[in-house]
Amino acid sequence: MIFDSPPAVIGHRGLGAGTLPGPDGVPVAENTPASMLAAVRAGASWVEIDVTRTADDALVLRHDPTTPDGAFIIDQTAAETGLPRLEEIFEALPPEVAVDVDVKTILEDAVDAPSRRTGALLAPILRREAGRRELLVTSFDPSLLTSLKDEVPDVPLGLLTWLRFPLWHGVPAAAGLGFQAVAVHTASCGFEHPDSRLRPLDRIVDTAHKAGLTFMAWCPSAEAAPSYAAAGVDAMVVNDVPGVLAAVR
Repeated sequence: MIFDSPPAVIGHRGLGAGTLPGPDGVPVAENTPASMLAAVRAGASWVEIDVTRTADDALVLRHDPTTPDGAFIIDQTAAETGLPRLEEIFEALPPEVAVDVDVKTILEDAVDAPSRRTGALLAPILRREAGRRELLVTSFDPSLLTSLKDEVPDVPLGLLTWLRFPLWHGVPAAAGLGFQAVAVHTASCGFEHPDSRLRPLDRIVDTAHKAGLTFMAWCPSAEAAPSYAAAGVDAMVVNDVPGVLAAVR
C-alpha cells in the first residue's frame, strides 16, 4: 500500500480548491506554493497538485486547460501564463511532504510529437524527485499512466475516475491496467447519490484491496469523512484539511 496509517488526508490542490484562508488567516490560491505550505501547516503530510503543459514545454500548475482569463495554456509560454512551475512546488516543499501529481493531459497530446506530450515532459522530473520524497501520479488518462510505467517504475500510479463513474468499471480497470491505486469521486460511492446497482463501499474497498489496489476518495467533506474511513479507504483528497483531520483522528 502507498499510505502509512490510513486514511491519509491529502490537501486538494494544496489547502483546497479555490482561494481559502490559511492557518494564519491570509488567503492562499489553489495550486500555489503558498497553498501547499498552508496545507502542511494545517497538518497534511500529503498534497495534491494539478500539472499541465505550456507552449514552451514547461509544466505548470493549473486544474483547467485555460488560465483564469480564459486563454489556453498550451498557446502561451510558462512566463506568459504566470502560473507556478512544477519545479517551484518541489523546491518549496520539505522532502518529508509527499506529493500526488494529478496530470492533466490536453487535446494536443493526441497529435503532438511523443517527446512533447505531457507524460514525456513529466517523466524526467519525476525520476529526479523520486529520490527525495514519496510520490504518486494520478490521471484521468490511462494511456498517460501506462506510458509512465516503464519510465518511472518506482512511482505508484493511480487511475482517477470522474463524477458518478461506475465503480464496477473503475476498480477492475485500474487493476487490469496494472496500476497501484484507484481514486474515485465521492459522487461515485453511494453516500451522496444512492445507487442500487452499487455494492456497499466497504465491499468495494475490500475488493480493491484484494486486487492489490490502494483506494482513494476525492473531495469528501469533514462531515462525511468518518463514513469513508469506516469503509476502509486508504486516503482522502480533501478541501478542508483541518476539518477532515479532526473528523478522522
